[in-house]
Amino acid sequence: MSKTNNFVFWGLYVVAWLIFVGLCIEAGGLIVNFFFSLYRPEFVPNLYQKLDLSEMYNDSSFVFFGVYSFILTISILKSCLFYTLIRLMHKMDLSKPFSTFVARQISQMSYYTLSIGLLSYIAREIVKNLMHHGFVPDNLNQFWADSQAFILMGAVIYIIATIFKKGVDLQNENDLTV
Repeated sequence: MSKTNNFVFWGLYVVAWLIFVGLCIEAGGLIVNFFFSLYRPEFVPNLYQKLDLSEMYNDSSFVFFGVYSFILTISILKSCLFYTLIRLMHKMDLSKPFSTFVARQISQMSYYTLSIGLLSYIAREIVKNLMHHGFVPDNLNQFWADSQAFILMGAVIYIIATIFKKGVDLQNENDLTV
C-alpha cells in the first residue's frame, strides 16, 4: 500500500475515533437528561441539548418513555456502529483485506446502520402522529431527520458485506487449490 493511502487510512481512523467519542458523549448526555427529567426536572434546561420533555411526562408517561426510548436506542446504536468501525479499522490487515473478521464486521455495520434507519423512520412517523394529538414538541426532529439516508447506507453496506463474504470464500478456495 502506498504512503498516501496509508496516511488517508490513518486520518480516517482518527476521524472515526472523534466521531465515536462525540456520539458517546451525546448518548451519555441523553441518558443523564433522561434521569434528570425523571428525578430533577428543574435542572433539565441547564443540561445537554436542553431536551425538556417534562410536559410530555406530565401528560402521558407512556408516551414520554416511548419517545425517549427511541431517542436513547438510536443514539446508542450510532455509538455501537462507530465502535464496530473502529474495531474493523484497528484489526484489519490492509495487505490482505478479505478475511472472515472483516466480512463479519462489515455485516454487523450494515445491520446497525439499517436498524438505525428503520428505528428512526418508525420514531419519526410515531412522533408525527403524536404531534397531531399535542404530545410532542417540535425539537425532537433532530434525532431522526436522516432516517432515509441510514436505510440507504445500510443497504449499500450490506451489498459490500456480501461482496466481502464472497471474496473471503474465493480467497479461501484459492488458498486451498494452490
